[in-house]
Amino acid sequence: MKKTIALEPAQTQGSFMQTLIMIGVALMFFYFILWRPEQKRKKAMAQQRDSLKPGDKVTAMGIVGTIAKVQETTVILKMVDGAKIEVLKAAITDVQSSTTETTTTIEAGETK
Repeated sequence: MKKTIALEPAQTQGSFMQTLIMIGVALMFFYFILWRPEQKRKKAMAQQRDSLKPGDKVTAMGIVGTIAKVQETTVILKMVDGAKIEVLKAAITDVQSSTTETTTTIEAGETK
C-alpha cells in the first residue's frame, strides 16, 4: 500500500520565492561584476577616440605612429620612416597625448 504525500501550497510558494531571490541575486551579480564595468570601459574608449587630435602618439593593433589627420571613422598615422597608413579609430588601444605624458591603456582599463 503506497501513500502519496501532497505538497501544501505554502511549501511550493516558499520554494518559488527562493528561486526568484536567487535569480535576482544572480542578475545583480552579473550587472555589477560584468555589464557595468564593461559599459564604463566602452564609454571611456569612445570618449578617448573622439578626443584624438593630430600629434598624439597612438598604438593601433601593435602599430605605433603619430596622428597626422583625424577623419570621421579613421585616422592617418605617420610612421617613423615617414610612411603614412590609415587605421580605424576602433583599432586604437593606446593614446599618448602630445600635450601630456599620461598614458591611458584602454584595453586594460587602467591609467599609468
